[in-house]
Amino acid sequence: MLTIDLSTFPVLTTERLVLRDLRPSDAEQVLAMRSDPEVMRHVNRPLAHTIDDALALIELINSRGAAGESVHWAITVKGEEAFMGLIGFWRIVKEHHYAELGYTIAREHWGKGHATEAIASTLDYGFGTLGFHRVEAITRPQNTASIRALEKNGFKLEGHFKEDIRWNDEYHDSLHFGKLRH
Repeated sequence: MLTIDLSTFPVLTTERLVLRDLRPSDAEQVLAMRSDPEVMRHVNRPLAHTIDDALALIELINSRGAAGESVHWAITVKGEEAFMGLIGFWRIVKEHHYAELGYTIAREHWGKGHATEAIASTLDYGFGTLGFHRVEAITRPQNTASIRALEKNGFKLEGHFKEDIRWNDEYHDSLHFGKLRH
């Protein structure tokens, strides 16, 4: 069984990005991202409507991290503190040494390769430091940008599930991707 110790939050850096802890001061940017219907089109979570919604999400993420149940990073551009997105292992299955990866990027930062770069860094941390054997990611077939970012990071499509997700009174297909450490 894996032991996840996040008592010292891991800051990750890439060529262009810093992945750092999510802070209450990020709430306005979190609200802007999570209230954008275009950003949330492929995310099965309700739109944020108030700053309290954003603060509640930040608190939930940080409390689950403190308990070793998940780990999420705010994505920022190196040299800037401004939040541009969120990435993390939102579900960690310790007994099986795997996690599910999730990420969301604010619309004004789309198309710049930030998700691909952030995924690579989190995978390095997950496989190298946390000791995962496998990382999974789920997206919808229409989310071509997410599919490309996963494939660029070595994820393989493992399944196409027909109408397996019910969200907003509609059924949606999902694509299940996986990547092994080796």
